[in-house]
Amino acid sequence: MTTGLVDNGAMHVVSVAAECEPWAKAGGLGDVVDALARGLGRTGALDGPVDVFLPAYRSVALPANSLVEEVRVDVPGPYGPSTPAHPDGVGTVIIRSVVTRGYRLRLVDFPPAFDRDAIYGHPDDAWRFGLLGRAALETLRAEARPVDLLHVHDWHASTALVLRDRFYPADPIVGRGHLAAILTIHNLAYHGWVERTELATLGLVVGDPVVGRGAAGIDLLRAGIERADLVNTVSPTFAAEALTAELGFGLDQTLRWKAAQPDLAGQPRFLGILNGIDPAVWDPSTDGDLAAPYSAADRAGKASCRADLLDRVGFDPGDDGPVLGMIGRLDPQKGFDLLAEAAARLLAAGARLVVQGSGDPALAAPFRALAKRRPDRIVLNERFDRVMARRIYAGCDLLLMPSRFEPCGQGQMIALRYGTPPIVHRTGGLADTVIDEHLHPGTGTGFVFEHPTAEGLAGACEQAFETRADAAAWSGLVERGMAVDNDWASGPTAAYLDADRRAIALAHAPGAGQSRRRAPRP
Repeated sequence: MTTGLVDNGAMHVVSVAAECEPWAKAGGLGDVVDALARGLGRTGALDGPVDVFLPAYRSVALPANSLVEEVRVDVPGPYGPSTPAHPDGVGTVIIRSVVTRGYRLRLVDFPPAFDRDAIYGHPDDAWRFGLLGRAALETLRAEARPVDLLHVHDWHASTALVLRDRFYPADPIVGRGHLAAILTIHNLAYHGWVERTELATLGLVVGDPVVGRGAAGIDLLRAGIERADLVNTVSPTFAAEALTAELGFGLDQTLRWKAAQPDLAGQPRFLGILNGIDPAVWDPSTDGDLAAPYSAADRAGKASCRADLLDRVGFDPGDDGPVLGMIGRLDPQKGFDLLAEAAARLLAAGARLVVQGSGDPALAAPFRALAKRRPDRIVLNERFDRVMARRIYAGCDLLLMPSRFEPCGQGQMIALRYGTPPIVHRTGGLADTVIDEHLHPGTGTGFVFEHPTAEGLAGACEQAFETRADAAAWSGLVERGMAVDNDWASGPTAAYLDADRRAIALAHAPGAGQSRRRAPRP
């Protein structure tokens, strides 16, 4: 939905995130940051490519012969030795910039923070991502080029908003009233909580303007919600779910407060914008990792992809029983335990399972045991493998996404494009992108179950097996799924562009710099 706000001309947009595909990715966040930056760059509404600030993790590898520009930026705070001007310390950060994929990637290179094996999971993550946020702000200030919009993603980049309001509230480049801000929440379950004893790692103390008196610490995601001009999550249904105590993860009251504040056009300042996928990246007709190309017009190659997958995992390619795939992070959110519990019932119905994921060893253990007992029926690929993921999307008959909650999800969109009907729990973006064939025969695109239980998942799978037994019904289902348009260019990019303009209008409104910043506490 557009608001009808005036287009005030070409914009300079800056994005800050902990992930960006293909440089650094642990989940869907990386896909969205990359796709959105590319999409906005193609609209003609910007005065140049989006700047994407990303940590220079050890794993980041730029293309050979890249033209890389380097600048050194002194970042105040607990990042290096103290100086007379900065008694709390100052660190020298190298910003490595390269124009690639339609945007300018700006790597924040500070080895003590980012020269590590893993992106997340370190005890000093708040300090690390505080450096990311403040380095982005200091770079923009040093360059002194006017910026219209700062787009931050999840708690890691919310540090930029917190530190802006603490240290640069009236700055002519990044201060409130000059620089608009949007926060996109990709995963509401992770807040970035910092105990009061650790506040110094961000350069903060109890009683300062952003922490407040008597605080036990700071919830960085909550603080980002309070300080952003607009906040969105990544599907309309999840935006509604996030306002409830059940799925608001303790931030529902803050989000309701944000949603109740209208922008200049009378629209709520918390909204859902459905993610998309890049059809050029996800295209079975050009995917070089597949055994054979295929398309909606000619699906013959999908049979070859199925046979190739089954041969690779040690299954009998001649067995026509349904092959179910599941790809994702081994996390309770994703519902791997529901599949493990339903496995015996699915095997009894003739199904085989191809499971790929990394993460919680306890969630992997049941699949290891099942695969050991029935290697001809179950395989576990316990790692993050991009190429194998594409082969699963193309080679399986059905893709499972039994997530307990799912802000959006991209796996179901990819599966639709690859002619593999998804089976999903009715939640968040899964509810927004899959039409249940059982309830809407002849118009559905997949199968949807209501309750996140093993019984609900197994029942939906059995409904899918019945449909698959009817060749004409199955062919129609696959054809409809492959025709679904989830292209970023068809909707999400325009929605974000509209949100950008709304945020800029809010930031430049009279009194914006003094607007209420703190939500009521629960």
